[in-house]
Amino acid sequence: MAVALSEDETIVVPSSLSFISCTSLLSKSQRLLLGLLLLLFVDVIWVLSSELTKYIFQNAEYDKPFFTTYFKTSFFMIYLTGFIFAKSWREQCFGHTYEYQHLKQDVIEDPEDPSSVLSGPTFVPMKTGEESGQPTSVVESTEESTSRSVRFNGVVEVRELSPNEAVDALMARLSYSASIRAEVATRRCAEKLSSLETMKVAATFSLLWFLGNYSYQAALSHTEAGLVNVLSSSSSLFTLMLAACLPSGSSDRFTLTKFIAVVFSIAGVVLVSLSDLKVEKSIPVGAGWALAGSMCYAAYLVLLKRRVDHEDKMSIPMFFGFVGLINTIVMWPSFFILHATKLEIFVWPTQQQWLYIALNGLIGTVLSEFLWLWGCFLTSSLIATLAMSLTIPLSMLADVAVKHISYPFLFYIGSIPMFLSFFAVTLLSHWEEWDPVAQLLNRIIDSCRSRNRNRFMNDTDDGEQRESLIEQPELSSE
Repeated sequence: MAVALSEDETIVVPSSLSFISCTSLLSKSQRLLLGLLLLLFVDVIWVLSSELTKYIFQNAEYDKPFFTTYFKTSFFMIYLTGFIFAKSWREQCFGHTYEYQHLKQDVIEDPEDPSSVLSGPTFVPMKTGEESGQPTSVVESTEESTSRSVRFNGVVEVRELSPNEAVDALMARLSYSASIRAEVATRRCAEKLSSLETMKVAATFSLLWFLGNYSYQAALSHTEAGLVNVLSSSSSLFTLMLAACLPSGSSDRFTLTKFIAVVFSIAGVVLVSLSDLKVEKSIPVGAGWALAGSMCYAAYLVLLKRRVDHEDKMSIPMFFGFVGLINTIVMWPSFFILHATKLEIFVWPTQQQWLYIALNGLIGTVLSEFLWLWGCFLTSSLIATLAMSLTIPLSMLADVAVKHISYPFLFYIGSIPMFLSFFAVTLLSHWEEWDPVAQLLNRIIDSCRSRNRNRFMNDTDDGEQRESLIEQPELSSE
């Protein structure tokens, strides 16, 4: 496996280090760039998925948010086929663990027999000069070329280092920064959750994930999409506050600039949605569902990142596979409750409706949720939630391009702060200690204090001069 560490440094990772993911050896800026590309790609998928969801609810006449959410979540069980095809997953089931070894420092081992670290000899055919483009390995005398010549053996003896020695040899060839990243990645893999621990994490967050998705589907079913998008965008504000209270890393630190960026993003969502929003006289039921969904999404994302702060510590496909399995087992009695209370009458979908639900579940849920969580690990929870808001202008731009729908100028004005806030928070996550708004306010406060101090000093000097001028005549009269 070849991994590019920088523009001038590319290494080939041996099989003994195959447990380290490619993203573990990337620099911080490379991880951010890859995460942004993943999140933007997920936004495109979600735009297509939302259009298909609207088609299922309206055109296909199957307005069953719980049914569609349940079966889309059940499709996550496809990831559990990894226990069939992935040997590492099966070994975890039988109690076998990986033998990850940390790099030992200040320990020098000098084996008595150097050949003990090598494998047995393997003989491979040697390339001739014609195959390799080099002169042939035949040395002939110029005078007696027909009678005397020196020929080499036609095979080459090859010996390989043992896996442990191969790791040390690889680390020795890396630069200092790359070796530090590789060592940190090795330590993370040593702390990777087992299949049982991953199942426990999935059981903890399955309900939050399902409630977040169902709340959004129910909000779309009861309320206009514009109002739902406005209220759902508040998840970025919930994420900012919750991540500041329960940080998973230094990138979750609360700054005034991040808060301003989130407020600008929500303001942009409001402007975009107002361009296609029909104001209702009373508070709709879907508003409560939208707010509940945004809070569930924020809690799910922040708490999961606090439990697992890096993608190397947990298999994301295995996690979602268990989420699908647990929700399928736990949530099926809800069909009887919803049917008995007539909140959602159970109706078996037609063959065409099944096709739409399956397509939406495989692409809009199974694939997109995996990429979205991966992008969240590569960037931050706040960037991931802000990326969700970008689906609003992207979906409207898709309507402009495909359906030739015209939107007012307010829509384009509102899209600008949304994209600017997204990229601003990305820059703030890269430079974690940078808070330009707070720095600007501090400078303004310092300048105001210095001016007041100068005024006070000037007033004091003027008073002293006045007192001296008043006192001088009195001294002369005496």
